[in-house]
Amino acid sequence: MNNKKLTKSKDRMIAGVCSGIAEYLDWQTHHVRMLFLIGTLLGGSGLIIYTVLNFVMPNPKNDYFQ
Repeated sequence: MNNKKLTKSKDRMIAGVCSGIAEYLDWQTHHVRMLFLIGTLLGGSGLIIYTVLNFVMPNPKNDYFQ
């Protein structure tokens, strides 16, 4: 069973959403960023999805409190 959880990443460019998705799916971060960019350029859906995920995805746990 997969023990990974979808969270924002500490390795972030803006909010850590793309990096978090890439870590969860074992993809490269720039591929996920390109998908969001293409979605944004083709009607703005990428920006809307990114904004929603920014509020929905939890932040990574702090190393001090694990």
